Amino acid sequence: MTTKQMDCALELSKVLNFSRAAENLFISQPSLTYQIQCLENEIGFRLFERSGKGAELTPAGAQFCGELQRIRDELKAAVEQGQNMSSRYSEALNVCIPMRSCIYFLPQIMQRFEAAMPHVSLNIRFVYEDSRVDMFLRREQDILFARESELKRFSNVRMAPLFHSRFYVILRKDDPLAGRELLTVSDLSGRTFMVGGGSPGELIAVQNRIVESGQVSVLNCPNHETALANVAAQKGIVLAPGFTDDHNGEFAWVPFDCAESISCVLGYHREDNRASTRLFIELAQAAYAECRAGKALEKPVNLHRAQQAAFIEDMI
Repeated sequence: MTTKQMDCALELSKVLNFSRAAENLFISQPSLTYQIQCLENEIGFRLFERSGKGAELTPAGAQFCGELQRIRDELKAAVEQGQNMSSRYSEALNVCIPMRSCIYFLPQIMQRFEAAMPHVSLNIRFVYEDSRVDMFLRREQDILFARESELKRFSNVRMAPLFHSRFYVILRKDDPLAGRELLTVSDLSGRTFMVGGGSPGELIAVQNRIVESGQVSVLNCPNHETALANVAAQKGIVLAPGFTDDHNGEFAWVPFDCAESISCVLGYHREDNRASTRLFIELAQAAYAECRAGKALEKPVNLHRAQQAAFIEDMI
């Protein structure tokens, strides 16, 4: 199977029209048909059925093209990394992070790392799903940002502590509670409180305590992004760890009064003694240490005084 055959099948699966797919790929329609036929002959089943309106995916074709897209994306990324390595670098360091906000000082860390080790290709990959842990355990990634509770059961993984993340109530900025320095369960009385979406155990414990107080109504929510949309639409409020705050100023993040927090770490493989791995971890820890010490690293400027203080407490 060639990459050309992959691209032809994937484009046709999207537009379901031979003429349009050929035009998008800058090839002739007979050439597209030939590539599809060669691919179907190789795999032993039909991907498409011609129809009066163009083409339709067979059930097997729909399943195959879904997997093929993932394979093609991974192949493209591997080729691009290989091209970078061959031209500029002698080593690669792969770091997996759920979202950019998890490591607030990531840009500064990257700059310092690349200045110190210009021969190392620093590859940051953002994977929100739980599959990121499996990717790390398969050694597809060298360093993983994670909760300590996610990694502590694996004996072949070392953990470097980064910070403890507190919990915040996310509100619209025009909410009467938005200017408060700290919120308690009683402050949330009468509100619609969103839960769900694969919350970590540390967060679930606090959510359950709020729900069991009987002072809030509950709305189940599938994920963090949906919860934020619901907050913006005045459908409810939500509790979240501070490391999910992108500091874009759209919402008010008010600290919640609870003892629980999430211990955030950088996981790395026990046998990985490379200088590049050690340097990235040391730079990340140093960035947060500098923030705690009140040094020059940039802190969010769109928070009021109490929330700025809470941001610093997250770094402890």
